[in-house]
Amino acid sequence: MPDVDYYELLGVRPDATAAEIKSAYRALARSMHPDTGGTAGTFRLLREAYETLGDPQRRAEYDNALYDGAQYDSEYETEYETEYETEYDTGYDADEPGGEPDEDGPAEPGFRTTGSTGAGGAAAATRTRRSRYRARPGQFGEDPAFVPDTPRLPVATIPWWHRVDDTARVHYAQPGTAGHAPTVAALLGVVLAALPLLLPLDLSPVPLVGCLLLLAAALTAASLLGRRALAAHRQLRAFRDEFGGTAVFGRPGTETDQVAERLTADLLASYLTRLPGVRVFHGLAWPDSVFADVDHAVLCGRRLVLVESKLWLPGHYSTDSSGTLLRNGHRFRGGGTRLAESVERFRRLLPQVEVRGALVLYPSRAGELTTEPDTGAEIPAMTPQRFVRELGAWLAVEPATVDRGVFRTVLGQVVG
Repeated sequence: MPDVDYYELLGVRPDATAAEIKSAYRALARSMHPDTGGTAGTFRLLREAYETLGDPQRRAEYDNALYDGAQYDSEYETEYETEYETEYDTGYDADEPGGEPDEDGPAEPGFRTTGSTGAGGAAAATRTRRSRYRARPGQFGEDPAFVPDTPRLPVATIPWWHRVDDTARVHYAQPGTAGHAPTVAALLGVVLAALPLLLPLDLSPVPLVGCLLLLAAALTAASLLGRRALAAHRQLRAFRDEFGGTAVFGRPGTETDQVAERLTADLLASYLTRLPGVRVFHGLAWPDSVFADVDHAVLCGRRLVLVESKLWLPGHYSTDSSGTLLRNGHRFRGGGTRLAESVERFRRLLPQVEVRGALVLYPSRAGELTTEPDTGAEIPAMTPQRFVRELGAWLAVEPATVDRGVFRTVLGQVVG
């Protein structure tokens, strides 16, 4: 549980309505966003506070943990006691002589807050702990100094890798354009209309006038369609000149707590750009938002993958039948995600596009992090290796197609 009082951070009372919480979040988001002078870490904390208090179920759980110390302690012990007792037999009680409270231990539900709220209030909302909690070793929680290894995969383990021709010419599709066929048909009509006039035939006035009218109509159609084809060709050439040589747009986060984003950015550039039609985007906003609500997006043809990169505790992550994220078989409360909402918003923005989401997970300290094989979850948790193999294969259905209209729409959401 974070060491910050979410109510204090948002500057609202514990009995605040959903509308009051939303209004407070919007007001603070403007001043705490990195683009307006805030830090990425503080802004993420603000978002986590809003996501928790804005969801009735998560808010109820948070309130119970906040004000019912016994319940929170029980939940904490259920999730972690087995691992702790196995690895650390020398635990001590902070109330015992010489005991010291653990800086990485759980926050005390019975807390008091100090300081102000607002852009500078994140640090001031830190709770004080009572000493009755048993201290736990620092290795038990996240390790701020730990940086996961950069994921690397042997290409022999990527099923789609050798099926893709990375030198294939990219097809820049533009739905709604007629192509060359109508122009060719119009020119053929010109030839057919002119043919009776070119042959040594003795035409009476009526057939002659008819042939002339057909020829005029065919010439008009050919001219109109020819101009449209030339305009479409100029647009295609301009698109290639502007974007043709670029596969990555936007930048991943640069803050120290955004290392997972940078690892995923490297992963996408190293492997998925083998698909000639892949375009990678970092830092995308929801429609009608100005914030980076989505870490990454990968577009190929009319298939789009939205990605959130997370630095979470080692363990085995899976999803149950209701879509709830589990860690080691227990409901995971160590972090939040808005990816399901992101997928829904982009599906409404791009109804003609297949949109999927994926959580790419990295360990936040030394230890193994694994995920459940594909169970049909709407938003699966994935290791970087599984992401490359499975989502890469899904995108490789149209490996060399760039839909210009969809591309421009997605690019328009990039704020990173």
